[in-house]
Amino acid sequence: MNPADLGIVDASRLLRARGLSARELVQACLQRVRERDGVHSFDGDAASINAWVRIYEEDALAAAARALPADEAAPLRGIPIGLKDLYGVAGKPLTASSRILNETPARDCEVWARLKRAGMILLGHLHTHEFAAGGTTDQVGNPWALGRSAGGSSGGSAAALAARMVPAATGTDTAGSLRIPSAFCGTSAFKPTRGLLSTRGLVPLSFTLDHPGPMARSIDDCALLLAALAPRRETSARLQGARIALSPRAQVTPLDADTAAGLDATLEALRRLGANIVSAPPLAAPLDIFDDYGLVLHADIDTFHRRFAGRRSEYRPALREWVERAASLTASATDYAAAQARRLALAEAWDDFFDDERIDALLEPTVPTVAWPRGEGYAHAGSDLDLVSFTHYWNWAETPVAALPAGVGAVSGLPVGISLIARRGRDWDLLALAAGLQRELGLPAPDRCG
Repeated sequence: MNPADLGIVDASRLLRARGLSARELVQACLQRVRERDGVHSFDGDAASINAWVRIYEEDALAAAARALPADEAAPLRGIPIGLKDLYGVAGKPLTASSRILNETPARDCEVWARLKRAGMILLGHLHTHEFAAGGTTDQVGNPWALGRSAGGSSGGSAAALAARMVPAATGTDTAGSLRIPSAFCGTSAFKPTRGLLSTRGLVPLSFTLDHPGPMARSIDDCALLLAALAPRRETSARLQGARIALSPRAQVTPLDADTAAGLDATLEALRRLGANIVSAPPLAAPLDIFDDYGLVLHADIDTFHRRFAGRRSEYRPALREWVERAASLTASATDYAAAQARRLALAEAWDDFFDDERIDALLEPTVPTVAWPRGEGYAHAGSDLDLVSFTHYWNWAETPVAALPAGVGAVSGLPVGISLIARRGRDWDLLALAAGLQRELGLPAPDRCG
C-alpha cells in the first residue's frame, strides 16, 4: 500500500513498529500532492482539486528527518498534517485564501503549537472559503467529482483528506465549516464543545462562534488529534444500550433522496448495534435561533473587518456583501447582550434536556443534500444558507458534534453525511459512540480523484 493512503491510526502503528519512517510517509504525501492536486491557484482551476494554498516541502522533509520515533505515549510523531489557512504558523504566510490578508505571524497559534509538540509535521496550508465566510470553497474541486463543491469553509482540508494527500488536517467551524465539507467529501470531523480548544492565533470569522477542530478520514483519527489538543477523558460509552434520538431539528429542511436514505440507513445501523432509538420530547428552548445568530455573527464580522474598510473592493463579491451588511448593522449593545443571554439560556436548556431525558446523542443529517455543483459560493452573500440549515444551531448551543459519512448515495454516487450531537462536555463519550457507528457504516473512498 502507498503510505499516503494510510490514516493516522494505521500510519502511527507502522511508525511505531519501524515498518515506515516519517520521511517515507512525508515523501509519499508530497508525491500524492504533485499527482493529484493540480494547479495551485487563488481562483481555482476546473481541472484541479487545488486543496493547497502553500506547500512547505523543504521544511516538511527536514522535520521528518529530525522526527523522533513514534511510541505509545506519542502516537502523532512523524504524522504529516495540513492546516486551514486561518491557522497562524510562526514565520509562514497567513492569507485566509484572500487577496486582502498577507500576514506573517511571529508565533504559532495555540492549536498548531500543541500538535507540533506532539511531533506532527506541517505539510502546508489548505484553502478556505475567503475568511471562512461561507459553506463552499469553490476554488477547490471535490475529489469525488471536480465539478462539485468540496464544501466549506474548510473545503481544502476535506478535499486533501479525501484525495489521500494527507492523513490529518484542521478546520474551523462557525456555522458548519468543519462538518459541511466533511459531508461533501466523505470524510470525518469533530466540532468540540465551545471553549475546549483555544482560538488564539486563528484568523476569526466570529470571536464568539468559532470552534477549531480536527479533520481526518475517520473518527478514530480525529480522536487521536483531539487527544493532543485537550485532556483525554476515559469513557465507557458504547452504542449497545445507548439512548439515541432523532433530532427535533432533523426536518428543518427537506432532504434529497440520497441524504434521506443515508439517514434511514444510519438509524438501521444504530439498531443493529443495540442502540435504543427513542423519541425526543419537546424542548424548553427555541429550535430557530437564526435572528439572534445573525446579529452576533454580523457584529463579530464588523469588529474584525473594520481594519480593511478602505480595501473592500479586494474582497470576493460574496464576502464584500457580508462585510457591508455587517458594517450597516443598527443593533445596539443591549441587543447584542440580550442575544448572548438567550444563547446561554438555550445552551443550558440543552444541557438539561440531555440530562433529564438520559439522551446519549441526537442524530441529524449534516447537510440536506449531497455536494452541490461548484461555482456559486462567491457570487452573493447567503447563497449557501441551505447548507448551514442544520449545522449553525449547534455552534449557538456550543455542543460537541461528530460528523461522519453514511455511505454513498445510490442516485448521485456522492457521499452522504450524518452527525451525532451530545451534551456540552461529553466530547469523549460522543467520539466513542461515533467511532462505533463508523465501524458499522464504513469509510467511503472515491474511485478516482476528479
